[in-house]
Formats: sequence, structure tokens, C-alpha cells
Amino acid sequence: MKIISYFFIIIFFIFGSVLNANENFFQEAENLYNEKKLKDSKFLFQRNIVFNPKDAKSYFYLAKIFQAEENEEEKIKNLNTSLLLDPNNEEAIYMKIDIELERSNFSEVKELTKKFEVICTNLCEKLNSIEKRLKNIDGN
Repeated sequence: MKIISYFFIIIFFIFGSVLNANENFFQEAENLYNEKKLKDSKFLFQRNIVFNPKDAKSYFYLAKIFQAEENEEEKIKNLNTSLLLDPNNEEAIYMKIDIELERSNFSEVKELTKKFEVICTNLCEKLNSIEKRLKNIDGN
């Protein structure tokens, strides 16, 4: 009976340590990102996704890192995943609007802008620049 108790204590300790490590990946990755250590933060965001595959913030930060690395394909893939998991992330929506403006995808920009108008809290001042860019491209 004592052996079984020790076994459960050890399993609980190991499992608890793994859970705590998982929680620290995102925060540590975000700190590294803020320190402009993109390569190290990218590794930790990817590691966090292994343990937390539905962590929209990690995908969004990866999109920002891939944007800095000028890796358009990976940026879009991670941005789309982030938006799939968190469709109301205003910064991600703004980034997606920017991509669609570059692609001259007016209908998508208009749809995203409508959504952005509804959810914006921190980036609402960007609405004017979106409208100006859309008018400049559209010619209307």
C-alpha cells in the first residue's frame, strides 16, 4: 500500500511540474518577444502550442514573428489559426485587414472592417487609415 501511495505522489509531482512548465512557456516567450529575441521566443511559442494547441495568443505572436522574418506563408497560416481560435482579437483582425488590402481583396477588407468596428477597443483609431487606404486603392 505504501508503494502505491509513493507512486501516486511521484506521478502527481511530475504531472504538476509539467503543468507549471507549460504555463510558463507563454509568459517566458512573450518576455523574450518584448526583448526582441525573436528566435528564442519563436521556439517557446511553438513549444507552448505543443502543450496548448488552442492557445490563440501563441499563434498570433508567431504570426508577428514571421512577419518580422518576412515569411508571408507562415505569417498568414499562424494568423488564420489565431483568428480561428479567437475571432475577436482586434490586433489580429487589423493585421488580416492589412494583408487583404495588400492583396486588393476589397470585399474581404470591407467584411473584416465591419467586424473590426464592432469589437475595437484599443485600435479604433486605425479605422480612418483603413478607410483611406481602401479608398485610395478602390478609387472611390
